[in-house]
Amino acid sequence: MTVQKQVGMGALACALVWQLVAGTTVYAAGPTLTLSSQETITSGAIMKNYVWTTTRSNKDVSVNANVVEVDLTNPNVKIDAMAGTKNQFTKNQSVLGMVKDTGAVAGVNGDFFNTQAEGVPEGAQITNGQVMATPAKISGLYSFAITKNNQPIIDILDFQGNVTAKDGTSFELGGVNKTYYWDDNDVPLIADGLFLYTSAWAMTQRAVDGTHVPTEALIQNDIVKEIAVDTNVKMIAPADGYILRGSGLAREFIVNHLKVGDKITTKYDMVPHDASKTYDWKNFKMLIGGSTLLVDDAKPSYFTRNIGDFSGYSPRSRTAIGYSKDMKTAYIITSDRSAGSAGMTLPELQQFMIGAGVWKGMVLDGGGSTQMVSRSLGDFDPKLVNKTENGNQRSVVNGVGVYSTAPKGDLKGLILKGQNILFMNEPSTYQFKAYDDYYNPISVEGIVPQWSTSTTNGAFKDNVFTPAAPGKTQITAKSGKGSASMDVEVVGRDQITAMTFSAGAFSVTEGGDFKLPISVTTRSGVTRDLPAASATWELSGIKGSLKDGILHVDSASGSQAAQVIARYDGYSTMVTLPVGREKIWYDVDKFAVMTTGDKYPAEVVSSVNIAQDNGNKNIEIAYDFTKGTGTKAAYARFNGTSGAPIEGEPEFISARVFGDGSFNWVRAEVVDANGVTNLVSFTENMNWTGWRKITADVSDLKFPLKIKSVYVANPANGQDERAAKGKINIDDISFIYKGQLASLPKNTVKLTVNKKQVTLNDKPMTLEQAPTIVNDNTLIPLRFVTEALSGSVKWDEKERKVTVIRGDKLIDLWIDNADLLVNGQRVTAEVAPKIMNNVTMVPLRLVSEKLGFKVGWDPKNYGITLE
Repeated sequence: MTVQKQVGMGALACALVWQLVAGTTVYAAGPTLTLSSQETITSGAIMKNYVWTTTRSNKDVSVNANVVEVDLTNPNVKIDAMAGTKNQFTKNQSVLGMVKDTGAVAGVNGDFFNTQAEGVPEGAQITNGQVMATPAKISGLYSFAITKNNQPIIDILDFQGNVTAKDGTSFELGGVNKTYYWDDNDVPLIADGLFLYTSAWAMTQRAVDGTHVPTEALIQNDIVKEIAVDTNVKMIAPADGYILRGSGLAREFIVNHLKVGDKITTKYDMVPHDASKTYDWKNFKMLIGGSTLLVDDAKPSYFTRNIGDFSGYSPRSRTAIGYSKDMKTAYIITSDRSAGSAGMTLPELQQFMIGAGVWKGMVLDGGGSTQMVSRSLGDFDPKLVNKTENGNQRSVVNGVGVYSTAPKGDLKGLILKGQNILFMNEPSTYQFKAYDDYYNPISVEGIVPQWSTSTTNGAFKDNVFTPAAPGKTQITAKSGKGSASMDVEVVGRDQITAMTFSAGAFSVTEGGDFKLPISVTTRSGVTRDLPAASATWELSGIKGSLKDGILHVDSASGSQAAQVIARYDGYSTMVTLPVGREKIWYDVDKFAVMTTGDKYPAEVVSSVNIAQDNGNKNIEIAYDFTKGTGTKAAYARFNGTSGAPIEGEPEFISARVFGDGSFNWVRAEVVDANGVTNLVSFTENMNWTGWRKITADVSDLKFPLKIKSVYVANPANGQDERAAKGKINIDDISFIYKGQLASLPKNTVKLTVNKKQVTLNDKPMTLEQAPTIVNDNTLIPLRFVTEALSGSVKWDEKERKVTVIRGDKLIDLWIDNADLLVNGQRVTAEVAPKIMNNVTMVPLRLVSEKLGFKVGWDPKNYGITLE
């Protein structure tokens, strides 16, 4: 999230006080805060992961948030500000890049910045005690600092400075390493301003706004070395000097009062906005700027800036920083708006920060800029730990880093990594990491741990464990003082409560490939996908093949359904998939409709043309969203404004799209039977390049449908985080129609308890074994009833198991065992199946209802009707 201007004052947030006890959930006036996990990063720094839940518009939402807690009293850790590439401004990069560049063990993005400018923070920055930027002359902007005594400060700092020429003339200094910006009255301060630039500014141009022509002076050791009138000095400022840049009145000062060879005096100061306070900023260890104050005295602060300027009342990803009441702990905070995490408004962020322990805190840049990076215990390489708002790691101007200052310690512990749920004969590699007395990583090169298990149901070869039998075991690795163990469960049939296909409901089409993942849930409540190679597979109803869990349909001619059965250790599950139909509607090489370009708003530049890719024609939509305001779009319209009718009732619309990695949206305008135009999203994050088939659901719309357009969109919210120029290609727009499973024949079976005479569709027949009552449960002859009602029965003599398939239902049951499997779900009957007179008898109510039979009961005559 970035801004170019900040003006005004926000509303007062409501007060809400929380207190967090580690490992518990805190309840306070609606929202709840749960500490889900924590891990030591290094001596003095801990990563805590939270889930924060609240209610919006009478709906429950949850947000994933991360907090790095830094012990400011620990001499083995420090906080510092980072910038760009190799701690230089104007060379923006991701937080991960900055963390790696500077050797940090954790970090987050920092200050707000103007995305259209050179890439410098809006506020002040001190890194390793060196001033890199000074505060902007904008009211209400807070900064976070650490003093030489490791005391945290959050306050507003004002800038004061001037340059005095040899002739005694002085001119006010606007700031150090600032780009162009506006004050609270929307006055561009660069217009008549004099600004100072150090070697931290890594460009030969400074504060370029396209309007104000610079005049610059190079100063070394307080001596004027060069004056460039109405142009810029063609170099980066030297380490022993600086460059003064002036426009308007400041230009006149440089031209009229500075001369090459003159000695000049430059002084500046950063003073508390509150005159009752004093800070020795020249001895600050670090400082980073931000925007509004959020928390003060563990209460929500009033907003010191207009938070509407950076979507403060909308749920977004957020970054913040604060400290505890005793000033011994710093809190570095992110919260996510991503899949499965709802983001936070700034009033919500205030509540979260208080719950996490913040006494005083302020906001840093958020939205698409929010990134948190950390090194896991035992790891050398830091990684992104949050899910970013747009799925990418945005290049930002600066950040806050956490650094280990500890000496090298001795081996303290090991950490094991690997699967804790295994299937029989599934080889699994276990890795280990090591850390020292200061929780910093140790190279495992040369460390050969001793591997062992607590049971004999498997064997190790090097660090690969292969289980041979089901059950629980504990794997242990030892080396010197360090050891680590982890519990492993080897799953067998008796440990499974459910084994189901988890791909959801869909139709298969001829020539298509369909992933069929199988999810296994154990009695201990753990769920894991079954490796495709661990299952045996059966396919019926269509011709095709199964490889690595992917069903390829060669032919579906004349079939209405595909049945796929998977078995593991005698445990079975089945999925029945209707055979659908995919019809290509738009293919430039074969058939299409009249297609024209359109745009919104009028300032957008766009075009629609026919392109070729290896001889295959497609439509190309080129767009330029650099002008105009609000949501912007470039359209390929069909049949002018009328749209094209679509036959039938499709489930999905599909298209092949050549993406440009712009993070823009791709959508279609689909008109329903009520004349309502529905905006159907193929993707809201075009983060790929090259061809990809993408699909959108239209099954909930009212039929018949018309398609008006496909288009590229850049919505207003987060617009600066997507590419403004680009082009995409679209081909093979098709519609997918749902298949229908065949209805079972409507046969009727009538039976009577203790009588062998039955009727099938009123035709009399005689059973070998009459229905009977056992322990108040009626047992019926399984094979006869199933086959009479269009099912099939298979007997496994070795396991004394019966497998029944009827329609889309599969049941496995074992003689004298009350547990049975229904499409992979374990169910327990009141009475186990039994064999009577060589006939398998099963509980009427349970089995008939699981197979989809409709049961009628005549209590007077003990009659049973099945249909």
